[in-house]
Amino acid sequence: MPQLMPFYFFNQIVFAFVVLFTIIFLLSKYILPQFTFQQVIRLYITKLSKKN
Repeated sequence: MPQLMPFYFFNQIVFAFVVLFTIIFLLSKYILPQFTFQQVIRLYITKLSKKN
């Protein structure tokens, strides 16, 4: 099994950090702001509907 050979440890660590950085960057830049905006809009709508 190549994942247990020490020769491949560095490549796996580098690949893992690259993938994690890419996922975190994409989430923080594109996906999470949309969810935050959606939650803020829902909060305002519920506050407006409770006033009436």
